Amino acid sequence: MQHRTVQDVMTRDVVVAHRETTFKEIVGLLHRNDITAVPVVDDRRHPIGIVSEADLIRKEAALLGEDRPITRWLHPREHYRAEGEIAEEMMTRPVITARADWALVGAARVMHRKRLKRLPVTDDEGRLTGIVSRSDLLQPFLRGDDAIREEIAHDVLLNTLWLPADAVRVTVDDGIVTLTGTVERKSLIPVVEWMCRSLDGVVAVRQTLGYDRDDTHEDTSRPGARGIVAPHSAPHH
Repeated sequence: MQHRTVQDVMTRDVVVAHRETTFKEIVGLLHRNDITAVPVVDDRRHPIGIVSEADLIRKEAALLGEDRPITRWLHPREHYRAEGEIAEEMMTRPVITARADWALVGAARVMHRKRLKRLPVTDDEGRLTGIVSRSDLLQPFLRGDDAIREEIAHDVLLNTLWLPADAVRVTVDDGIVTLTGTVERKSLIPVVEWMCRSLDGVVAVRQTLGYDRDDTHEDTSRPGARGIVAPHSAPHH
């Protein structure tokens, strides 16, 4: 089944700055490459910070006299960054990074929790190998409906769960999956739903699946009891 990782969507040719890169040089990097931030790396290409448009605006505000004395006293670190002239002085740090083999959902959770717009990607030695942005994480949702339906029908239902080809009907419309039909056991329904929901490009899963046997109340604690329907649990359709 298709599960994209960070390495599938990240930008590999990363524009970077160095400790001594000046304010104007960074502005030029952002403008020429149509980006909103640059990682700052050391001599071994280890990310040590990020300078974003927000950091540059902070300095511009200070130049315009909007950095008041009370602000300097309450937030000396922010004042220092606003007064900075080179990347090392202006950058945001420490850097939160991702790994290339992370699932996209893991990267999305880190970005959401830390309120980040991008994550530098590093290798086993901590060297920069790429960068992933919010827009990169949305790429799986560009998958076509036919591709999603095909993957569910063959990879999930047939090859993984071994369900008969005519047991479950699958339709996909704008990434929304609808499942109808009947499965053998009730306990399969949440499994089918979860597996479909986890596929790249799936926005939501709607199902009205029936079942031939309610196995959720079967007593499997006794030897030989597996597969026996508990009393009072009639089959539902």
